[in-house]
Amino acid sequence: MKPNFEIELLPEAFDFIKSQEFKTRKKILQNINRAKHSLDPKLFKKLNSEIWEFRTRYNGIQYRLLAFWDKSGITDTIVFATHGFKKKTDKIAQKEIQKAENIRTQYFKNKS
Repeated sequence: MKPNFEIELLPEAFDFIKSQEFKTRKKILQNINRAKHSLDPKLFKKLNSEIWEFRTRYNGIQYRLLAFWDKSGITDTIVFATHGFKKKTDKIAQKEIQKAENIRTQYFKNKS
């Protein structure tokens, strides 16, 4: 089955995943792969008009990777994961969303 989108981990998101224990890394990557094939809001949820989050809950801890879409490619839609963090509540700190928006803005500036 062809995925709905491809994903690219930007350096900070890659480093976040790499810094987690093996089983946590495995769970995060499994959920990202599942999200590519089904737009389940338990796995991949829209936060605002530009920013989305990959969601993983493992051992009582919530792991989040914020992301944005680049649909400008001719063939593939790519989702770029900007950065990740752990959290204890369901609410996302505005500073994390702002950070993802800043990375998105810089990405599209550099792309043009």
